[in-house]
Amino acid sequence: MEDRNERLLAPRALQTTRDNPWPLALLLEKMDEYIDRMAPTWVEAQVIEYNQRPGNRMSFFRAKDLEADMSMQVKAFGNVIAAAGPAMQAGARVVMQVKPDFYTKTGDLSLMAAEIHPAGMGGMLEELERLKQRLAAEGLFSREHKKELPFLPRRVGLICGHKARAQADVKENVWRRWPLMEFEVREVAVQGENCPREVAAAIAELDTVADIDVIVVTRGGGAFEDLLGFSDEGVVRAAFAAQTPIVSAVGHEEDTPLLDFVADFRASTPTDAAKRIVPDCVAESELMERGRQKMRQAVGTRVSAGLEWLQAMRSRPVMQNPGAALEQRRGDIAHGVEIMRARIAEILAVFRQDLAADRATLTAISPRATLERGYAVLRTPGRALITDATTVKKGDLLEAVLARGSLVASVVGANPGAGTAQ
Repeated sequence: MEDRNERLLAPRALQTTRDNPWPLALLLEKMDEYIDRMAPTWVEAQVIEYNQRPGNRMSFFRAKDLEADMSMQVKAFGNVIAAAGPAMQAGARVVMQVKPDFYTKTGDLSLMAAEIHPAGMGGMLEELERLKQRLAAEGLFSREHKKELPFLPRRVGLICGHKARAQADVKENVWRRWPLMEFEVREVAVQGENCPREVAAAIAELDTVADIDVIVVTRGGGAFEDLLGFSDEGVVRAAFAAQTPIVSAVGHEEDTPLLDFVADFRASTPTDAAKRIVPDCVAESELMERGRQKMRQAVGTRVSAGLEWLQAMRSRPVMQNPGAALEQRRGDIAHGVEIMRARIAEILAVFRQDLAADRATLTAISPRATLERGYAVLRTPGRALITDATTVKKGDLLEAVLARGSLVASVVGANPGAGTAQ
């Protein structure tokens, strides 16, 4: 094949042929030159798929035509994004000065934005931001005020548009999970001037129904201005005042009306709301069956252990012939009684011997034994004992106590110096 560097390339696109084509790089360069000559243009579009990345020099988002289903990637430097302020959020309508930008390496075409301004709603966004900050300062968005969603509500209150697809989405997905769930539906205006009043009234009304345990406020996605009714102060305060838990399922995940901040739970879509407000009956049935199986196993184990213990008790000899054990105990008791009687008799015999010995000792040392040996006890008529000859004088009458009987004697003389009687 002839080297393209050695042949003369066609100067214009119309002059190319199958035998003399342009290299792809040349076509891309020609396209880049043509696009670069295009003048900056002011366009109006809606911001979608925008995620701010702090610290990045360049930001990217997609801009969608307000009517046609067409969109294109837009990029802008950080200072342009910062100057746009609250206009840079998903769903916002903007007016941008852009210039087409062609990247020859990949053939990607995008728009480079030099200026971005809100399109007819800049003041509205600023007012909405001020309202958000004021309500937040009052504590309406505080986590401490959030109520827990019930595990299984008795009935579900549903606020939605007239014959809206969101209503069908919520019901169908709830019934897939819990077929017997009942709904109390309030169809209201979900955009326009009547939206805030009707939504707030529906919240207040459903909050008074005793068996409604959760209220879902829902609508499908839409343009930013279509969802403004769900950022109305009256709607926010009605949701805050409700005693029934509120679930906000308005728009798509990137849409954030003020109702999302005050609601007890924010669902990304109506379908997500359905999954959050009721349990899955199939999963719960499986969980209950596993619980029943565990309970049966536990009870079976306890019963088996009890039966084994009972069988062990029955197999004991005492349970086979209870009377034999009683007879054995009766014999043991009788034998014990005989042993106790013999032991008591031995102890009493020893006590008798000791008592006889003590009695003999006491008899031997008693005064009467002394008198039996011929001694006498002298005492005065006042029965005072005479132990010293100096205590009497001649003529005193004394009583002499003998072993048997007594004598009355008169002192005829005393010998104080005589020795003791032997």
